[in-house]
Amino acid sequence: MQKTDSNPRLVVLDTETTGLNPQDGHRIIEIGCVELVNRRLTGKRFHVYINPDRVIDDGAVAVHGITSQFLVDKPRFNEIAAEFIAFIKGAELVIHNAPFDVGFINHEFAKLKHGDVSEYSTVFDTLAYARKKHPGQRNSLDALCKRYNIDNSHRELHGALLDAEILAEVFLLMTGGQISLLDESRADDTAASQQHTVKHLATNRPVLKIIRCGEQELQEHQQRLEAIQKASGQCLWQ
Repeated sequence: MQKTDSNPRLVVLDTETTGLNPQDGHRIIEIGCVELVNRRLTGKRFHVYINPDRVIDDGAVAVHGITSQFLVDKPRFNEIAAEFIAFIKGAELVIHNAPFDVGFINHEFAKLKHGDVSEYSTVFDTLAYARKKHPGQRNSLDALCKRYNIDNSHRELHGALLDAEILAEVFLLMTGGQISLLDESRADDTAASQQHTVKHLATNRPVLKIIRCGEQELQEHQQRLEAIQKASGQCLWQ
């Protein structure tokens, strides 16, 4: 899945889903893509919400805030498949934790007898790349934003288009501004010298109710942190 050859056209992609495993019947409910040509954002995007015709897990709603009610009037995957394939065809897909998203896309393609992603695009997994570049460190998208000085403070919820935009910035900095995606020796020098801050605002997102903790819960939380500190000698959350 990880590619070494450069492609002048890249599509940075993210999805949101009803749950964790397509083999359990879970489906895609949002796709967000942004296009890079010669490592520059072109302004072209593909973004769609999808009616999955099934219930969304509560845990998934807590992550992305998308509800079944919000998706009632949205198109089904079969209605957007042709446009989606046209957008990704011939590009190299840049995806964080690619097996997850590609697994869901292939599951949807299989339902429509459209083959799989490999018939249309190659794939570059930024999580696999980050683990090689930063071994032993946290390499979630949030952790990479912090490492590369990208401001994602407005990212209260996951969203496919928002995360694709953020990942595009991470990808460009992590690969060091070079055409070759594996030029790590030059990438380290370039990334260290750059100070690049980007703000991203979520738009067109369903409102998620915020439940704030009370004074007693705050005290209990602090007591737990102090117990961890005493037991281990170091508490990262203090």
